[in-house]
Amino acid sequence: MDFNMKKLASDAGIFFTRAVQFTEEKFGQAEKTELDAHFENLLARADSTKNWTEKILRQTEVLLQPNPSARVEEFLYEKLDRKVPSRVTNGELLAQYMAEAASELGPTTPYGKTLIKVAEAEKRLGAAERDFIHTASINFLTPLRNFLEGDWKTISKERRLLQNRRLDLDACKARLKKAKAAEAKATTVPDFQETRPRNYILSASASALWNDEVDKSEQELRVAQTEFDRQAEVTRLLLEGISSTHVNHLRCLHEFVESQTTYYAQCYRHMLDLQKQLGRFPGTFVGTTEPASPPLSSTSPTTTAATMPMEPSAAGLAPPGEASLCLEEVAPPASGTRKARVLYDYEAADSSELALLADELITVYSLPGMDPDWLVGERGNKKGKVPVTYLELLS
Repeated sequence: MDFNMKKLASDAGIFFTRAVQFTEEKFGQAEKTELDAHFENLLARADSTKNWTEKILRQTEVLLQPNPSARVEEFLYEKLDRKVPSRVTNGELLAQYMAEAASELGPTTPYGKTLIKVAEAEKRLGAAERDFIHTASINFLTPLRNFLEGDWKTISKERRLLQNRRLDLDACKARLKKAKAAEAKATTVPDFQETRPRNYILSASASALWNDEVDKSEQELRVAQTEFDRQAEVTRLLLEGISSTHVNHLRCLHEFVESQTTYYAQCYRHMLDLQKQLGRFPGTFVGTTEPASPPLSSTSPTTTAATMPMEPSAAGLAPPGEASLCLEEVAPPASGTRKARVLYDYEAADSSELALLADELITVYSLPGMDPDWLVGERGNKKGKVPVTYLELLS
């Protein structure tokens, strides 16, 4: 118990000394040891990295989960080390409502059939969103959170320790400066006519005491300087590690972009498939309020404004009088053929279309009177119509 009380008193004394030094520095009454410019730059870069990492993390969480209540719930589950319960996405919930509506309103009616098809597409969109959220959370959010909760806490701890070592060093410098000033005053030769002989003895004794105090202060200063230099080196190494953190975050950012690209590509493909299915339903309306719309290649401004973008219709390949033209009998033009890379898989709707596989290369060209949203594609001995939206023209 006596040992603990002594340690407590020593710690209290150190804390008081640091508080006095810190206060005097704030009021400009004490000198402060300045760090070198490179060290200050490392500190500024570390602070900037921490601040922007927090902002990016919070906004990415908002992007993945816009509902603030749900975010708070997930945060509490993580702090309690409990598994976050599975949550239905908005797309999956909409798909459920549409399926139930189709069942009640009549699954055999045009409206009911369309509801079922749209519900299936929304369910696939919801599943894609769930996969994207899961992938982004693991590959992007988790590394950012680990940096803030791990590396940054270590850096902050060492910085606080460095600050304490600096206060101790400056307090020792101030104490040594005061001791030397007192020693110089004590060793001043007194006036023989105005000073009593007794004061010579007191002056010599005070001079000896201040000599001892100067020696003690110099020893404490050397120890404080050593500890400060050691702590400064440890902190410098941690701050220089921020460069490795940037490299790690860059890799995570690439993975986040890849997952986001995959997610939106899946959504685009699902919606194109849905649009294609809805275009085959008799009596359904796809993006137009007119009972019968002219071909998409029409230049009428009213028709263009009333029709939303949709997958090209297969009827636009040739004029009505040439609809029965066999593509196998059509020779490619002498000029105008181009190479194209397939962006997504495409399933042929009939024998006049050419099925496509993602990333394959085909030869494409256009025929007179052909709908601009379609091209003729060739792959080996096979030939057929292909939609332009599925291609990336290369040359």
